[in-house]
Amino acid sequence: MPTTNLEPRTELERNRTFFPGSDVLYSFWRLDGSLGTVHPGRVVGDDGDQLLCWVLAGTPIRTTTSPDGRGPRDMPLDERFSGPRVPRRSTWRGTSTLRLVYEHHWSSVWWFFDADGTFQNWYVNLEVPLGRDEAGVRRVDGVLDVEVLPDGTWSWKDEHELPAAVAAGRFERQHAEELRAEGERMIKLAEDGRFPFDGTYCDSAPDPRWALPELPESVLRF
Repeated sequence: MPTTNLEPRTELERNRTFFPGSDVLYSFWRLDGSLGTVHPGRVVGDDGDQLLCWVLAGTPIRTTTSPDGRGPRDMPLDERFSGPRVPRRSTWRGTSTLRLVYEHHWSSVWWFFDADGTFQNWYVNLEVPLGRDEAGVRRVDGVLDVEVLPDGTWSWKDEHELPAAVAAGRFERQHAEELRAEGERMIKLAEDGRFPFDGTYCDSAPDPRWALPELPESVLRF
């Protein structure tokens, strides 16, 4: 397995669990040690190996842009994974998403719902796992993803971006191979109708009494 230069700092942090109802930060780092996007979530359950949380619509999040304010989708592909980035405060828009974060797998699974709460689709966010810290889970976004529809049909997402990310030095080729292999593993589960693509959590909804999690000001300072 490819190595990274980002590791949980202590045994306590590797074994940390988060209580139901508590806030957790779902943080995306880069392999050079810089912080990217941060999504505050609300914990449903956590056993140290699988964290289930909601990222609620309207939640304040951290994103990064180029110094002139362009987001990744505003940049040509040859600039999307290189150059300086600055933090920006933004908001998780659309509908709330339920997310299952695997501690040791190179993926997380997101449940998307329509505005009326009807399940829409799964999204397999391919990621490099980096363990946990005192605030939450640490991941590296793998660029390549898989979308799975309720009938089990699937499609790769952003395939064209992964070679550009490797060429820009965002990942090593070994990382790209591991990410694709994880995507193929999850696709097989989807085709077989096995968890997490077996209908589990598709009727879920966040607790209406929950307040929106806060975005710590500290994550906007670097």
